[in-house]
Amino acid sequence: MKKLIIYIFAALLLMSCGQSYEEKQQMTRAERARLKTEDSLSLKVAVLPTLDCMPLYLAKMHNLFDTLGVSVHLKMLNAQIDCDTALMGGSFEGAVTDIKRVEHMREKGTELEILGNTNQYWQLITNRTARLKEVKQLGDKMVAMTRYSATDYLTDKALKGVKTSASVFRIQINDVNVRLQMVLNNEIDALWLPEPQATTAKLFKNPVLKDSRQMGGPLGVVAFRSHALVDPYRQKQIVLFVKGYNAACDSLNKYGLEHYADLIKQYCNTDDKTIKALPKIKFIHISDASVRRR
Repeated sequence: MKKLIIYIFAALLLMSCGQSYEEKQQMTRAERARLKTEDSLSLKVAVLPTLDCMPLYLAKMHNLFDTLGVSVHLKMLNAQIDCDTALMGGSFEGAVTDIKRVEHMREKGTELEILGNTNQYWQLITNRTARLKEVKQLGDKMVAMTRYSATDYLTDKALKGVKTSASVFRIQINDVNVRLQMVLNNEIDALWLPEPQATTAKLFKNPVLKDSRQMGGPLGVVAFRSHALVDPYRQKQIVLFVKGYNAACDSLNKYGLEHYADLIKQYCNTDDKTIKALPKIKFIHISDASVRRR
């Protein structure tokens, strides 16, 4: 009789465990479905490990977007071309990119609206061992850049009217971190770098040949798919997104980049030495005018 009671108790225990496991699986499926729904409703923006994305990182991590009542999902990518692929495919509503990439995507049929410029700039940095002091010395040298982008355009502009001894080899290296490592490891002759990667390269005594700030107007932009700007739900999100972005710009301009060193290290994969050497950068507001006029 005692053994029978034990068997019955064990069976009930197993049944109870089975029910708990099934309930747990159902809850897990429900949670996954909930997260998927939340993600689809979030405003999705592609970003890069560069300083022009700092307003987004700050607004996200310091809950500026949440406080305003807009859910923003940031997708970190290492190459502009990956950001653009996400935009063109429709999996993201917006991205931090450059005007030349926007022009290229428009030519490919993707309708985009620019909400404003960023403070992004690029420097043409040469390998310290190459001893290049002038653009005309780039003949028969390798220059790392990205096709159909600001760096491609800047290469054209830098070489315009310059006679080189041979052709300049444009090497497509899309990942900014890989590009940086190439110059640090003496694997490339010259390359275009944004911040903070440019400052890191200069700390290792790699000289600057050209600076995009002396070559014309700003090229960095925040762009959104036109489709998102005509959807009532997305319109409201983008208006709040702009408010959060601009509030982050104000905070960065007030306190400076060093105040947010932890964010820079986290998102830009850099170090304290680079952060201390960064130049003073002013962050620029973007506008929701293109949303409101629709």
